[in-house]
Amino acid sequence: MKKMLALVLTLAVLAAGVAPAAAETTLEKIARTETLTIGTRTGSPPFAYVNSKNEWVGFSIDLVEQIVLPEVSKKVGKPVKLEKKESTPPTRIPLLSSGAVDLIAGTMTDTRTRRDSVDFSITFFVTGAQFLVKKGSPIKGIKNIDGKRIAAQQGSTNARIIRDKAPKAVLREFPDQPAAFQALLQGQVDAYTNDGIQLAGLKLKAPNPAQWEIVGDFYSYEPYGMAMRKNDADFRSVVNNALMDGIDAGKFFELYEKWFGPKGELPYPMTPQVRSFMLLQVVPK
Repeated sequence: MKKMLALVLTLAVLAAGVAPAAAETTLEKIARTETLTIGTRTGSPPFAYVNSKNEWVGFSIDLVEQIVLPEVSKKVGKPVKLEKKESTPPTRIPLLSSGAVDLIAGTMTDTRTRRDSVDFSITFFVTGAQFLVKKGSPIKGIKNIDGKRIAAQQGSTNARIIRDKAPKAVLREFPDQPAAFQALLQGQVDAYTNDGIQLAGLKLKAPNPAQWEIVGDFYSYEPYGMAMRKNDADFRSVVNNALMDGIDAGKFFELYEKWFGPKGELPYPMTPQVRSFMLLQVVPK
């Protein structure tokens, strides 16, 4: 009995002395693979989409390629290539959590609820939700959509707000923006709701843009941030420092002008208030 007890105690001591292997950090993974993998969109112009030349481009992608990626390469001490994978509202957090992607760079709103699952960078774009309808539609905003068929993307903040603020609307959720817009084209729904800037991009790329209009005041506040795995402070610091440096040096505003300026893919002037907000996010070095 004494020998058995001694054996049990010995095994317990040995087990206690074996520390679990530390989980690989995002920067360690990037250094090992020499790749930064982002989750982004294929149908959300001008943030991230596949253009007529079959190129995967957009403002969010440019922010990573031209501002974040160089800082990541500098941090890990070697050149790092960029890999893009498609992500949608229902898949982006699972893609992050599983390690399939390292950063979500698309059109993801930073919310307190989402912060329970992921961490966010500083805000890189500000917009609000509206409605895309056929011209002449009786829908003029969120106050008169009772009984109307409203399309939204699965897992989006827009869908949640519609359920809360307009419970009498007939909400239909779709996996992505192209599917929701197709439902609108086919008359399966009366309106498609999304962030105003995304609706403007969708309208611009529609076969007959003059047929559609964006209606209603913003019924939500949508600050876009880049999402990453929770509690990885070193990687979050690299991303945030890169974005702050980009804002401070003016590169961020150059890219904004490229995509949203008068000659950009989708003219959407930055207001003085938003510009001030962006600058105020830059903390002193």
